[in-house]
This record gives sequence, C-alpha cells and structure tokens, in this order.
Amino acid sequence: MSGTIVVAYSPDAFGEAALTTGIDEARLRGGDLLVVNGTRGDALVDEGFATRDQVEALDRRLAETGVAHEVRQTLGADVGDLVVEAARERQASLVVVGVRRRSPVGKLLMGSVAQRVLLTADCPVLAVKPD
Repeated sequence: MSGTIVVAYSPDAFGEAALTTGIDEARLRGGDLLVVNGTRGDALVDEGFATRDQVEALDRRLAETGVAHEVRQTLGADVGDLVVEAARERQASLVVVGVRRRSPVGKLLMGSVAQRVLLTADCPVLAVKPD
C-alpha cells in the first residue's frame, strides 16, 4: 500500500511527533512524505512557521531517512485548510497531525489546525501527541 503521507508540521514538540510518525508511516506503507508548514501571515512572528534554517535542517533530516519527501511552506487564511488542500492535491493516503490538550473554552474560542484537519480531510487522519 503506497501513497503520500501528509504531515502538518510546526517546529515544536507537536510537529516533531507528527513528523516522526509520518516518517514511520511512509516507510511502513512504502510511500512518500509531504511536510506542510503553514502560516496565516497575520503576525510579525509566527512560532509555528519554521525559519529558513529550521527548514534546511528538516530537509537534511528527511534526506537521511531515505524517504522521498517534499517540504512545503505556504500562506493561507487557515493552516488546517492548507494541510487539507495539500492532501487533496496529492490524493494522500494519510494525514498526520500533532495534537495538544486544550480546554473546552479554548476549543470554542480558537480554531485548531488538528480539529480542522480531522473534520475536513478526505482521507484518514492520525492524531499524535508528543511523549
């Protein structure tokens, strides 16, 4: 079973958990990896958007795995939608996203990338937490 595994990536523990699982799944399934790092671009500093150095390190790390991969940085109104659009474009077999614990009020007041992906993706979504 092959296909593209899409990873919703951010340069933090949640993105790292998603990336590690995505690599494992790509190896297991014999597929390739599309790592999506997005931003809404509405802040001067977005800690979820990787710097050039972080992207270069990420690309080197992925090259060492031997898994065919692409790292895509993109801008859009909703980061979750960017991940889902990439999955649809590549007809992904799986999307992997890191999740964090949030209060009920936090879920109500703020949108979540993971929640958006879980609710709108056309393919299976694997939600992972850091150790």
